[in-house]
Amino acid sequence: MKTSSRPRRRGLRRAIAVALAAIALAAGGAASAAATPLPQTDPSGYGFNGVVRDGQTPLEGVEITVSGEGVDETVATGADGRWAVEVPGAGTYTVSIDTATLPEGVSLRDASFESRELELTRATSQGVLFPLGAGGGGSGGTGGGTGGNTGTGGEGGTGGTGGTDPGTGGGGSTEPGADTGARSNDLGSQVLARIISGLNFGLLLALAAIGITLIFGTTGVNNFAHGEMLTFGGIVFYAFTTLLAWPVWIAATLTLVAAAVFGWFHDAAIFKPLRRRRVGLVQVLIVTIGLSIALRYFYQFLIGGGTEQLAVSRGAIVQVGPVNMTVSNLVSTGIAIVVLLGVGYFLTRTRIGKATRAVSDNAGLAAASGIDVDRVIRIVWVLAGILTGGAGILYTYFIGANIKWDVGFTILLLLFAGVTLGGLGSAFGALVGAVLIGLTTELSTLFLAPDLRYAVALLVLILVLLFRPQGILGRAERIG
Repeated sequence: MKTSSRPRRRGLRRAIAVALAAIALAAGGAASAAATPLPQTDPSGYGFNGVVRDGQTPLEGVEITVSGEGVDETVATGADGRWAVEVPGAGTYTVSIDTATLPEGVSLRDASFESRELELTRATSQGVLFPLGAGGGGSGGTGGGTGGNTGTGGEGGTGGTGGTDPGTGGGGSTEPGADTGARSNDLGSQVLARIISGLNFGLLLALAAIGITLIFGTTGVNNFAHGEMLTFGGIVFYAFTTLLAWPVWIAATLTLVAAAVFGWFHDAAIFKPLRRRRVGLVQVLIVTIGLSIALRYFYQFLIGGGTEQLAVSRGAIVQVGPVNMTVSNLVSTGIAIVVLLGVGYFLTRTRIGKATRAVSDNAGLAAASGIDVDRVIRIVWVLAGILTGGAGILYTYFIGANIKWDVGFTILLLLFAGVTLGGLGSAFGALVGAVLIGLTTELSTLFLAPDLRYAVALLVLILVLLFRPQGILGRAERIG
């Protein structure tokens, strides 16, 4: 017994050491990218910023005053409606808007927002919300929080029924569909705006959800670190575009390469050794949870706990019927559709794709048929890395060109809800389920506060497990 248990313990120690080395190497690679200094426009790291808009129209020349802690500075919004004020450090500041500089017919929805005391406790640039009333929408704080541009404003565009949390960091809102809204306040336009936003959001979720379901189908592993693969794509894209100031197409290409290597490394360094040791699925599940926590806090260590703005233009606002959208929304949606069509072709028309489906159906039978199961699983991990890394690029671009250390974790529930709704192990089911989850969460904001929409995904997940546990396109299996 002793002679047989010692090699087993040594093998387990080797597997744990390999797992820790994989995490350290992944974090080290990201650290080397983050080590390149970003040209600073805010030397102190403290400040306030925002964007003032009437609906979707930026307001130029509106004066904002920040005072307190020895600061008394007034700035005017630029042609894009943006403003920013640097402050020397943490403290309590008064941020005011000069309503006399607003265009005629535009006013604050709530007079109490004209002047507010805000406490700044950390080295970050905090967004400030000035919701406008007459004339339509609101102005969103560009701090990257839940406030800002989500919601349907009055005539003229979407606006500031967004959240009251101004957030922190650079520009834009971190809410999906932040720049998709109805041009009028009638219910039909609002519903159409939410449907379009939900489709956009669902297609982006589908890219990452397919990666989850392919891994589960071929290995039986529910990878709870999948959200961190999405965050990895966003962070690497941020490093290339903002820290290194490389062109977007080069940054996107290299990010996908890095995401593919990251996916390959997951399998080669962690999961393949665990498979060879025949570690149980429950233990592997615990490993993925630990990996998720480790990577998430490595990301926080590397880029900080705030929200970082990507130096990527989101394009102009365009009108699609009665709905206003940014060019970034259209680009993200178009790319997602093309990629999903490519995945469908790969799975149904190529030899590797057919082998992947065979392994997913019955790995033992596939191996008996001469298929190299380990090679297929490795390809699946690489493909999942590319899809999820690409989703990280598009998702951060879609929500306002922002990246945060836990962005993938915040939508992990939505990813698993989509996979479960569509059917575990079914790539096409994951596509259908993710789109339905995107639509459901966005439409729910017509009746619920935006912060509660992820709870709707949890409700959908519970109902699916109760009434159709195999999902929409999943197969019912008899047990016993």
